[in-house]
Amino acid sequence: MGTVKKPIGYWLKRLDAALEVHLDRTLAVAGLSRRQWQTLNTLADGPLRPDALDERLRPFWGGDVQLRERELAALIRHGLVGMLDGNILLSEDGHRKRQEALRIVEEARRDLTAGIGHDEYAIALGVLERMCANAERLV
Repeated sequence: MGTVKKPIGYWLKRLDAALEVHLDRTLAVAGLSRRQWQTLNTLADGPLRPDALDERLRPFWGGDVQLRERELAALIRHGLVGMLDGNILLSEDGHRKRQEALRIVEEARRDLTAGIGHDEYAIALGVLERMCANAERLV
């Protein structure tokens, strides 16, 4: 590392950009986009009403309704997601696809956290969570 210390925002943006590229490449192996993966992963806990799904995915989608509609339509077209009684749910193929992607993502996470101990990782997450809460409280 250089002698000039970078602020946390620099490292967060750099990490976020690298994570997005890495996750996009990782999920492409399973034939999914990052947004599709996030949707499948969220629905794995059970069916959700569209507004509840939107709320859970808002941090990832940024409220982009057109993006949500495109990604959801693609999942429906591929038979991975369906509707029942006004709820969005995973199909059997959706559960299988999620399991396939989960294995690939877990491998990628191991690569990304190489050389970082469990305690270090937990501390980093805790610090970031508290900083987010502080920042959101100040807004």
